[in-house]
Amino acid sequence: MPFISPSREAPPDYLIIGHVTRDLMPDGGFRAGGTATYAGLAALRLGLRVGVVTSVAPQGLSHEAGIAVHYKPALQTTTFENLYTGGIRRQYCRAVAAKLCLDDVPPAWRGARIVHLGPVAQEVDPLLVSGFDEALVGVTPQGWLRRWDADGYVRRADWPQARHVLPQAGAVIVSIDDLGGDRALLHDWVGWARLLVLTVGKEGAIVYHGGRQRRFPAFAVAEVDPTGAGDVFAAAYLMRLSETGDAYEAAQFANCAASFVVEEVGVLGIPTREAVEARLRCGRLRHGRLRSHGVDH
Repeated sequence: MPFISPSREAPPDYLIIGHVTRDLMPDGGFRAGGTATYAGLAALRLGLRVGVVTSVAPQGLSHEAGIAVHYKPALQTTTFENLYTGGIRRQYCRAVAAKLCLDDVPPAWRGARIVHLGPVAQEVDPLLVSGFDEALVGVTPQGWLRRWDADGYVRRADWPQARHVLPQAGAVIVSIDDLGGDRALLHDWVGWARLLVLTVGKEGAIVYHGGRQRRFPAFAVAEVDPTGAGDVFAAAYLMRLSETGDAYEAAQFANCAASFVVEEVGVLGIPTREAVEARLRCGRLRHGRLRSHGVDH
């Protein structure tokens, strides 16, 4: 049966909806992954009360202490495997848990201040974007941009619902890799979204808002593992945007939070708010001009 921590029946500050995943490792083991894992942990360590709505098989994955989790039962847990040949990654989707819709969100949680829709495998109902009248609704659409064949091989997919979903979101956060480098698609999305943030890896991020774009360079750190950096960026961005209403200050804060993640393996590098604020004061930005990636105003 679904589990809700009794102490967290009140609305969380930050509610994320999406699958917690099993990410298979080369040694035969696995680690927990997915936007729900990385963004949820980031929001927790940044000081928010966090709720997660997800779906896993019985005994599929444990949950982090301090995070309230509502589980929708499933026959299997969403599972990904990355195989590398000659330095080229091929991603496979080995299993998918149950789909998530508004009825799966505990009624008491629908008053969350921040709602993050974080699909990884087409599992989140896009109609959820209009299901939270009082919240800042953030969307990281990577899981709506994936399809896979009978063997599980993952490719980029068209997402025709973007034209209807993006204008309803308070913020859309997407990576250049999610878009497959498609500049025409990026141009369309910028036109549809009220606020769109494009993350561009080591180059940092570009904010498209109010007919303008502004670039924010990444922090200069030694990269060990970039896994989850985009999800931590998203959680930090939504938190700071909710606090300040400033789309640009939020980008600087989120860049800083993400810089910690790449310095460690997996979730080990997810920072506290105190660590982020210290690096904001004393950290060093990368040099060099960010490319426009094809959308100039």
